Amino acid sequence: MSQTRLPCLLMRGGTSKGAYFLHHDLPADSTLRDRVLLAVMGSPDARQVDGLGGADPLTSKVAIVRASTRDDADVDYLFAQVLVDEARVDYGQNCGNILAGVGPFAIERGLVAPSGPVTPVRIFMENTGQLAVAQVPTPDGQVEYAGATHIDGVPGSAAALVVSFDDVAGSSCGALLPTGNSRDQIDGVDVTCIDNGMPVVLLRAEDFGLSGEESREVLDADSALKARLESIRLQAGPRMNLGDVSLRNVPKMCLVSAPRQGGAINTRSFIPHRCHASIGVFGAVSVASACLVPGSVAQDVARTAAGETQRLSVEHPSGEFSVEIALRDGLITQCGLVRTARLLFDGQVCIPRAVWAPEP
Repeated sequence: MSQTRLPCLLMRGGTSKGAYFLHHDLPADSTLRDRVLLAVMGSPDARQVDGLGGADPLTSKVAIVRASTRDDADVDYLFAQVLVDEARVDYGQNCGNILAGVGPFAIERGLVAPSGPVTPVRIFMENTGQLAVAQVPTPDGQVEYAGATHIDGVPGSAAALVVSFDDVAGSSCGALLPTGNSRDQIDGVDVTCIDNGMPVVLLRAEDFGLSGEESREVLDADSALKARLESIRLQAGPRMNLGDVSLRNVPKMCLVSAPRQGGAINTRSFIPHRCHASIGVFGAVSVASACLVPGSVAQDVARTAAGETQRLSVEHPSGEFSVEIALRDGLITQCGLVRTARLLFDGQVCIPRAVWAPEP
């Protein structure tokens, strides 16, 4: 047999899509595992025609899940971003969209037993050492995917799945404001470097001669803009305690402007070299958090209200993303969000045995 078959669930989590694996179904050696994941997705290839990837960073993602040995978690989740046109797998970040599918996956694979109409699944995020709790709808003892909740960036509707985080501040950089400042200047541009689950560099669109309403296609075609953003990103990396980020997908870059559709702020985010069709989960959390940081570039253009619990609508190219943030004495203590997920495929993905031929 010329193919190796691996048990796999293909799932949509939030506005992303990925292959979900049990940890023990993949090679233990990390270098070999990366080769396997590249083969699964069909990378490197701009079309990913020989794998499951969809020729976009949003559809070239992997979740690796196992039962946790921790007292405070049910499962451990390792996120892998498989690059589309490079032979590289990046583990340097979380993905909150793919996270939305981890709870359902854990129940589907028998790692967590349904426990009523809603089953809480405690998830340890290995990439950053943080915890999340997913409230998975499980009427009749199985995951319910159908529902009336719509999230922008996904057609149709599905069952609501609430994910909450008690403390993701500084998950990658060590502090909410890793430079110690609410505002810095790089290449003559005011920036805010923030990490509330995702390292993000915020910049005002107007500082680049932009309105902030430009389409994804227009921004992707602007090579001069992308060169400026990359220069700033490479300098921000060490300042954010991330080191050399030339081969990493973080920090994300996010242009911000005043909201257009009644939200708190308008965004155009890059992941990091292509404009996002919407905005990542943790990216949205970091942007929403910056709106509440005095002196940040986001606060310049954001519209927020008073109160210790705020729901902030982060506008993006295909709609909005709502983040709920709890404050105590002016400090951010918890954030939560509503996502949806759907099981797309349950079966085996095939890769060439030349890549990996596990012993029987």
